[in-house]
Amino acid sequence: MHGEIPRGADMQTIEDQSIFHRRESEVRGYCRRFPSVFVSARGSILRDAQGRDYIDFLAGCSSLNYGHNDPDMSGALIEHIAAHGIALGLDLFTDAKRAFLESFENLILQPCGMDHRVQFTGPTGTNAVEAAMKLARKATGRSNIIAFTNAYHGVSLGALAATGNQYNRMGAMLSGISRAAFDGYFGPDFDTAQALEQLLSDPSSGMDPPAALIVETVQGEGGLNVASPQWLQRIAAIAERHGALLIIDEVQTGCGRCGTYFSFEELGVMPDLVVMSKSLSGYGLPMSLVLVRPRWDVWRPAEHNGTFRGNTHAFVTARVALEKFWSDAAFTETIACKSALVTRRLRQTAEHLPGARLKGRGMMQGLDVASGELADRICRLCFERGLIIETCGTHDQVLKILAPLTTPVDLLEQGLSILHGAVRDLAEAPVIAV
Repeated sequence: MHGEIPRGADMQTIEDQSIFHRRESEVRGYCRRFPSVFVSARGSILRDAQGRDYIDFLAGCSSLNYGHNDPDMSGALIEHIAAHGIALGLDLFTDAKRAFLESFENLILQPCGMDHRVQFTGPTGTNAVEAAMKLARKATGRSNIIAFTNAYHGVSLGALAATGNQYNRMGAMLSGISRAAFDGYFGPDFDTAQALEQLLSDPSSGMDPPAALIVETVQGEGGLNVASPQWLQRIAAIAERHGALLIIDEVQTGCGRCGTYFSFEELGVMPDLVVMSKSLSGYGLPMSLVLVRPRWDVWRPAEHNGTFRGNTHAFVTARVALEKFWSDAAFTETIACKSALVTRRLRQTAEHLPGARLKGRGMMQGLDVASGELADRICRLCFERGLIIETCGTHDQVLKILAPLTTPVDLLEQGLSILHGAVRDLAEAPVIAV
C-alpha cells in the first residue's frame, strides 16, 4: 500500500497478544489505544502482524523525526557493528563519539553561535533534565527551580517535581520547585512574565531566589502551548537579572520539530543549559545530553555519571542524521513547507467543529477539540482507518500531529485527510468532558 516493508516473522506467533496481557505491567499506555502487534516499519509507515499499514503521526512521540529505519543510518550502524565497533563506552574517548562531536560542532553549534560544551547523560530525557537541574543548583548554590504551568519534563523525581500533570505526579513527595504561569495561562490580557518578576523582586513573596528557570518553547504534553518570542525573551531577562540559569527543554521540540534544529533559534534567546533527547540519535536509539555554557561547566570528574551515558551506536546514527539533514538549509525549508500544509489542513478540519482551536508550531501542531473524550474517539477512529495519532493537553483534548519530518507530502496529505474525515464524522454529536 505504502511501499515494500519486510515481514519475515511468524504471523501466528506475533498476532497472539496474550503474553502482553498476562505479563506486562498495567502501566502500558499507547498499546491500549492502538491494539495491534507491530512487526516492521519504514519511513512514516508501521505494519502490523496482519499486514496492515498505518501512517505514523506519533513517530515515537517525536523520537523519530527522520522516520523509521532510515537506510543511511541503518547502513552505518550495521557497518559499525560488523566491524566490532564499541557499543558501550561509558565516557571513554571513542572514534564514534569524536565523529559525532565534530559534526555537531560544525553543523549545529558553530552556525548557531553556541559555545556550549556537551555533557552526555543517561539515555532518557528525564536523565538529562535531572542533570541540568543538579548542575544549576551546584553552579548557583541555590535549591529552588522555577517551572511553569502545564510543563512536562519527565517522571523521575526531580524532573517530576518540575512536571505539572497531577496524573503523573500521583501524590509523590516532591520538592525544590516553584510554579509560575506559562505564557497565556490566564488569557491574553494577563502578563505572566510581569507577575513572575514581581514575585522574585518581592522578598516577602515566599518565592526563594531560583537556581534556574526551566521552560519548553512549545509545551508538547501540556497542550501545544506556544511561548511567544517576546515572552521568552522576558523570561530569559528575568533569569539573568535574578542570577538564575535559563534551561530550555528541547527534548520534544528539538532536532527540527519546530522548523530549525533548536526551537529557540529564532526566538531571540540563548539558554545557559539545553536539554536534548528523543530524536537526537536520529534512529530511535536512546541518547540524551545537556548543552552547557562553559562558565557553568563546574562539574568535578564523574560527579554526575551513569552507565549508559556512552551509547556509541547512537553516536553513529546521530552523526549520519546531522550530515544527511543539516549540512545545508534544504531540510529546514522542506519542514517550513510541510508545516504550512499542516496548518492549512487543520484550519479546514477545525471548520467542522465549532470552538476547535489550532495550536502548536512547525511540525508540532494540533487541534484542541475541547473534550478529552471526543479527542479519544477521534484517535480511535483514525486508527481504524489507518492513522496513528495521539492526544495531549490538560484533559487530553488536543489532537497532536508529530509526523516524521521526512514524511512525503502525498502521505502527509493522506494522513491529514484521515484525521479530517474522523473529525467531520464525529463532529455531529461530540461528547464534551465534564
